[in-house]
Amino acid sequence: MNYILADNQELTCIALQSLLKDDEQNTVFHATDKAGLMELLREHEDAVVILDYTLFDFIDEEQLLIVSERFAMTTWVLLSDELTEQFLSKVVYSSHVFSVVFKDEPVKVLRDALHSISDGRRYLSQRATEKIIAHQQEEVKTTVLTSTEMAILRAVAQGKTTKEIAAERFSSIHTINTHRKNIFHKLGVNTAHEAVKYAIRAGWVDPSEFYI
Repeated sequence: MNYILADNQELTCIALQSLLKDDEQNTVFHATDKAGLMELLREHEDAVVILDYTLFDFIDEEQLLIVSERFAMTTWVLLSDELTEQFLSKVVYSSHVFSVVFKDEPVKVLRDALHSISDGRRYLSQRATEKIIAHQQEEVKTTVLTSTEMAILRAVAQGKTTKEIAAERFSSIHTINTHRKNIFHKLGVNTAHEAVKYAIRAGWVDPSEFYI
């Protein structure tokens, strides 16, 4: 496999190179900034990028996601000392190409991540998973839907149209549309699909029972 180390810590790069060279078939490249990384990706689109986001010159997570979409065959391992819960949730839920490991975790965790990626599976360390769940729980605490809004959200999850929901609730289409707008605003989403995904993550609806 081709690996690109996108990390500006020399000791980290030496350690990663040693780890990756355990398999003589691996080829390891090194990028010191985003421009260099983009150049390497154009030559090796199927590479695995091991990135310390906190040390690299990405403006924000949106720019990182744009790059990942541009190079759709690339797989990413985010390897940093610390990443915020909000950042992790945004990146992990936006794309399945990102795995996450923290630098102070045991080497075995990184090895497990690399093995998972070689098998075509994403890897999230336990610590990363816990941070994402904590962020979800905090979002749920600060998001309060009324009983009517929750019922309408469940109906939306079942795939019912606004007209069908209005008929069932003996309400006007205008009233249901107003409730939908309020739900979207409270959840910080723009579409019904995003609202249902949010509800499933929050545990408000069972994904096995509802339509997406």
